[in-house]
Amino acid sequence: MTVIRQQDFIQSVADALQYISYYHPKDFVQAVTAAYEREESPAARDAMAQILINSRMCAEGRRPICQDTGIVTVLLKIGMDVRWDATMGVEEMVNEGVRQAYGDADNILRASVLADPAGSRRNTGDNTPAVIHTRVVPGETVAVELAAKGGGSEAKTKFVMLNPSDSIVDWVLKTVPTMGAGWCPPGILGIGIGGTAEKAMVMAKEACMESIDIHELQARGPANRVEELRLEIFDKVNQLGIGAQGLGGLTTVLDVKIHDYPTHAANLPVAMIPNCAATRHAHFVLDGSGPAELTPPSLDDWPKITREAGENVRRVNLDTVTREEVASWTPGETLLLSGTMLTGRDAAHKRMADLFARGEALPEGVDLNNRFIYYVGPVDPVRDEVVGPAGPTTATRMDKFTDLMLEKTGLLGMIGKAERGPEAIAAIRRHNAVYLMAVGGAAYLVSKAIRKSRVVAFEDLGMEAIHEFVVEDMPVTVAVDAAGESVHETGPREWRARIGGIPVVEEA
Repeated sequence: MTVIRQQDFIQSVADALQYISYYHPKDFVQAVTAAYEREESPAARDAMAQILINSRMCAEGRRPICQDTGIVTVLLKIGMDVRWDATMGVEEMVNEGVRQAYGDADNILRASVLADPAGSRRNTGDNTPAVIHTRVVPGETVAVELAAKGGGSEAKTKFVMLNPSDSIVDWVLKTVPTMGAGWCPPGILGIGIGGTAEKAMVMAKEACMESIDIHELQARGPANRVEELRLEIFDKVNQLGIGAQGLGGLTTVLDVKIHDYPTHAANLPVAMIPNCAATRHAHFVLDGSGPAELTPPSLDDWPKITREAGENVRRVNLDTVTREEVASWTPGETLLLSGTMLTGRDAAHKRMADLFARGEALPEGVDLNNRFIYYVGPVDPVRDEVVGPAGPTTATRMDKFTDLMLEKTGLLGMIGKAERGPEAIAAIRRHNAVYLMAVGGAAYLVSKAIRKSRVVAFEDLGMEAIHEFVVEDMPVTVAVDAAGESVHETGPREWRARIGGIPVVEEA
């Protein structure tokens, strides 16, 4: 009979979470490399280059791939013949492993989990608790699958209760364009079909944790209906032309994974969960012999890609840039930013809006007139770092604040990831401002452009505090110009026409 020791289990969870924070799965690196090599869209190709360069840097430096180090999901299969040498419950042990991993002084991971979600939304400080699903199965081992799921991709989760005669493919093709680029494509779509609502959602999450093997399926051909669906959805989603980071291109998904389960005759539940370009998951089995051993990948698994500023790249001094200069920027243009910017995301925007509502001034040090604000919640620095990984968060969450901020502060522009909605685009056009996009999934690479960092306001918000960054040659793309033209509309439209793909079906 297998005996699993408490400390072995805790250490295995902690080690695995550290491991996936800086090592992409090999299959993901290979899939992005193949997509990069065949990509014809310059903007999408550059985005994938940044993702791959960032990935290698993280593997070398053992620092997080993305500043959003995720909420932890754990799938446990506990053998019926296992005995525990433990004083803690299984969920307690999982959470202790999470606590140790996220507080590791050599590689601090960002705490993003908030308690009292409908009330005070207080940060728990250690990224606990994890979301845990447990099954008891025959055997004498404990199998563990875990993932660190970023909020941007998790926010794009979709569920529908279709009629049995409805087309799953049609629903997917109608739904994926509504997800925008906040899930940081290229990535994986996990789909759960059948069961009940909650079963479909869990299956979709499980599917996200599987290895990328669509190329093998393409080579041998489908053996059942699920495999037929995988191939059809994979081809048709890529024909939408959404592309890397939503910029337009040949590759939107790297694979489509599907789990199914018997369901009621009157129902067809379908869940879809995307995994982003910072896909993080690991699988290990404990057999009583000690903690799990995860073998580091070889750096030879990463392509040797360099990224240099080309002739068409414009360098911008943020300390002297004018509204007239900003008006000359065009969608899809690459900029290298140097100078001073402020940061701020959801909680900071809410606080500033509340100050405006009360007729109060912004805190000292928060002067946004003719400045840029970067939507980011960075990881804490370690050793000699100025700041930890500091990639962009999804900009659409700030859309409802955009007009207010532009009107009240004289803000010149914003930096984030993914598209802006109609409300924000209208405000950008009205105020002759601009929205720039940094690559989601390249957080460590972005952090290397940050030369100085200090907190200037709302320190109690932790990673959501307002920082002042001094940057040098920070790469961004013009996503919405001062006239309100969005690359997230023009790019996919152009590439959908080039690919000859299917039209986007608008939701009713």
